[in-house]
Amino acid sequence: MAKFDVYDLTAQKVGDIELAESVFNIEANTQAIFDAVLRQQSSWRQGTHDVKSRSEVSGGGKKPYGQKGTGNARQGSIRATQFRGGGIAFGPTPRSHTFKLNRKVRRLALRSGLSLKAQNDNLIVLDSIVMENIKTKEFKKVLDAFKIERKVLFVVDIEEDFDNAYLSMRNLANCNMVTAEGLNIYDLQNAGKLVMTKAAAKKVEEALSNE
Repeated sequence: MAKFDVYDLTAQKVGDIELAESVFNIEANTQAIFDAVLRQQSSWRQGTHDVKSRSEVSGGGKKPYGQKGTGNARQGSIRATQFRGGGIAFGPTPRSHTFKLNRKVRRLALRSGLSLKAQNDNLIVLDSIVMENIKTKEFKKVLDAFKIERKVLFVVDIEEDFDNAYLSMRNLANCNMVTAEGLNIYDLQNAGKLVMTKAAAKKVEEALSNE
């Protein structure tokens, strides 16, 4: 088991927590991370790009000039791909950019991403993220207490009381919050710091430990 310090919102240590090394301290598989991020980004592409092929361009039904006697190469239509205004050869057509990635690889990518954060001291575990009021200024104090200046991802348990914290941080640049169930490799890799509540860390550990 890997041991991590647990802090309150003022960055004071209030305890510690043990988490499975199989989730938070493995040798990172960078290829799995790359493939999982690429898969997620590809799923966002609309795939509506389209050009007209020779058969779809209007006009050009008549042969532009005679087959012989002009000295030019023989042509059957001015809408052939070599003419201005003609069709496009091998151009893009609407399609889905998504591709399949095995479930084990996706889970390996998440475990690798979590392990990298922990090994590089970019993982912070909070006792809780409960705030009494909705105040962005108060949430900014939390970031300042932990000296967080880069992009940060907060992971919470859906059963926790995190509404005030979320409403307080949503106007701050480079801050994002997801539930443990919604944790994904893109948000994980896009963040410089990872902040998890104890409950969220345990839920993620449980989900990724079961192979």
